[in-house]
Amino acid sequence: MRLATFNVENLFVRARALNLEGWTEGKKILENYVALTELIEQPVYSSEMKTRMVELLKALGIDKRNDSRFVLLRENRGQLVKYSALTGTRIVASGRPDWSGWAELRSELVNETATRNTAQVVRDVAADVIALIEVEDRRAIRQFSEKLLPSVGGTAYDQTMLIDGNDDRSIDVGLMARLPHRVGWMRSHADDLDTRGRRVFSRDCPEFSIWTPSGGVVWLLVNHFKSKGFGSQEASNARRTSQAGAVRGIYDRLRSEGAMNIAILGDLNDTPDSEALAPLLASGGIKDAMDHPAFKSDGRPGTFQNGNARDKIDYILLSPELFGRMTGGGIWRKGVWGASRQPAWEVYPEMTASHHAASDHAALWCDLDV
Repeated sequence: MRLATFNVENLFVRARALNLEGWTEGKKILENYVALTELIEQPVYSSEMKTRMVELLKALGIDKRNDSRFVLLRENRGQLVKYSALTGTRIVASGRPDWSGWAELRSELVNETATRNTAQVVRDVAADVIALIEVEDRRAIRQFSEKLLPSVGGTAYDQTMLIDGNDDRSIDVGLMARLPHRVGWMRSHADDLDTRGRRVFSRDCPEFSIWTPSGGVVWLLVNHFKSKGFGSQEASNARRTSQAGAVRGIYDRLRSEGAMNIAILGDLNDTPDSEALAPLLASGGIKDAMDHPAFKSDGRPGTFQNGNARDKIDYILLSPELFGRMTGGGIWRKGVWGASRQPAWEVYPEMTASHHAASDHAALWCDLDV
């Protein structure tokens, strides 16, 4: 079985704030958006909170109307804000119970060439089972599989699965599998809570059981940990630490239930030596597919952008038994432009600029004798 993971950075539609050429502008937009949504959910709005909400709305481009390039403010019942030439923009709701609605990030189509290059990466990796990170929904996966893959000479997958997670930017985690490998039991952890009563996972950590043609079962834990992109570094690190510990708990539970062949795969948004990933990696047992003697490195240790050591954030982690069944592996970087003016590796001919890249992430794969 060839197992792969690939952060596709959305297939067809992506939040505009995530789809900009540079990260600096998008980071600030997301920070303001998160701050606004947190204030919106408060039961009572103080005068200081109202002032701050107005500041955030204006920073997001919402000043004279409820929509801007990046954010749409929906007011279904009641009213949060009023705009007036005399009194300016002001918050009129006294708290969350006074109105029904929300702020949402506006989306736009992903560049068509980039989407086709994403399909070429999936075609060339040729996995039997592939985890897709930052994907919109199951419908998008199906369209990608049934329409885009054949258009670049690939073969559609027989099974597509995505359990909707916690992120309102449409960046969930999903799966495609090709017969005779079958998706079996599934379990979501989207509503698992941490010690403070908050949802642990930024997206989800779904458990997928894959039934192999030989009669074996491989358990997959697909993940996308909290990024370093916005919010304080301390808060982001703490969130990833919590997520790493929770995944380790799921892994240990599966082991106690008799599961031997387990893979943890996806974008963990931190390096192997980080304190945030220590709860998952430092306890021993779990092994990185990139450390296997059969893994063919291209000389670059990282998986993101330029492939430097600090850019290793994507993983296929294997239980000892599954690591022992690994017969090959590699990294597919042909769809990555990187952070430089010109990539230092071969790219698809269609990629003549950074916005044509399939993703900022390379795809990882490994072959397993299961």
